[in-house]
Amino acid sequence: MAETRATTGTGEPASRPRKSSWKYIGPGIVVAATGVGAGDLVATLIAGSKFGYTLMWAAVIGCVVKISLAEAAGRWHLATGRTLFDGWRSLGPWTTVYFAVYVVVWGFIYGATAMSSSALPIVALFPDGPGLKFWAIVTGLIGLAFVWFNRYAVFEKVMTVLIGIMFVVVVYVAARVVPDVGASFAGLLPVLPDGSLLYTLGLIGGVGGTITMAAYGYWVNAKGWSNSSWMKVMRLDNRVAYITTGVFVVAMLIVGAELLHASQTALTSGDRGLIDLGKVLEDRFGAGTAKLFLVGFFATSFSSLIGVWHGVSLMFADFVERFRAPGAGAAKTEGHEEHEGPDVAERRQRSLPFRAYLLWLTFPPMTLLWLDQPFGLVIAYGVLGAFFMPFLALTLLWLLNSSRTPGEWRNGWVSNGMLALSGLLFVVLCVQQVRELPW
Repeated sequence: MAETRATTGTGEPASRPRKSSWKYIGPGIVVAATGVGAGDLVATLIAGSKFGYTLMWAAVIGCVVKISLAEAAGRWHLATGRTLFDGWRSLGPWTTVYFAVYVVVWGFIYGATAMSSSALPIVALFPDGPGLKFWAIVTGLIGLAFVWFNRYAVFEKVMTVLIGIMFVVVVYVAARVVPDVGASFAGLLPVLPDGSLLYTLGLIGGVGGTITMAAYGYWVNAKGWSNSSWMKVMRLDNRVAYITTGVFVVAMLIVGAELLHASQTALTSGDRGLIDLGKVLEDRFGAGTAKLFLVGFFATSFSSLIGVWHGVSLMFADFVERFRAPGAGAAKTEGHEEHEGPDVAERRQRSLPFRAYLLWLTFPPMTLLWLDQPFGLVIAYGVLGAFFMPFLALTLLWLLNSSRTPGEWRNGWVSNGMLALSGLLFVVLCVQQVRELPW
């Protein structure tokens, strides 16, 4: 097949644009499975239990916001041949300082949170077996071994299986509670009941919105999509990912509205709220449905664990690579000595920084399983985490409107509008999260 004469943003010849096809889907499934954690499902359930179907419109807008953000991250990688951290670094040293502190503190606390979340449904399924700490350590070690010894292709297949389990279970439970179709469609009209503002903002900005959105471009490169000829494929992949996320959110809103709203059943906040829901399901539909739900809960939590173990470790390896070579970003922009792609991703997965961060996510956090999270760390974790999504949205807005991005792939008015609205939304959420910290 003849190739076009066009070039990518990296100066390399671009092959004719690939047709978007379902057979290519992969990185989007990974980012969807990683981004939706147990805590997100509980937050959605609580919104449904308090306001019924009224906030359905917020779930839909949230899906569109995430599509815009992930598309921007993927477009940067494909259009420029540079990683997102490489782009951040070009904005000044402040981005390196922020990311360095964030990735160390966040990883320490998130590691303990992910292991505990994965252990909770196992303990509920096998109440007579070992306790939470044992299963938390086991899930952490399994995640470590899996990411350490497997490459992206196997990782993607396992994540696809896990999101398949999540999807089937969540949709099945939503169908069992028999949704009110009329009320569901009525909920698409934007309405803000009294006291719903924070829940609305949380639904739009919170579900599926984590550092893994920034990792999307790294997974795109690991898949083998390495230049702008893959742009249509990436966009289909991304839409599938966040439409899937939207289905999760809508299904959990339905469960909250139908199962919890009428009875005014309250859930424990955080991941343990899903254990409460399991008990409600057992009372209503029997032990079989409750156990199936707990399997889905495990798939949700464990997919987030291995997704972060893989994706954020890739980002950390890239961060160390740039930090060690001060001129790397500039050299790459001018000479393009090493184009981002599967070979580079493969090398990063075998690198010392990648494996060091894997160990950092696994072993030091185990100490927090025995200790209450130290006050100072909780504050630092909360502040750094609250700032990440505004940081991502606003830096993407900056990068994709500058000469760092080839002209044809810079933002149009729709992308600028979505990223600006996302940035504003995440700034408001950031302020609220910081205010709610236990100062």
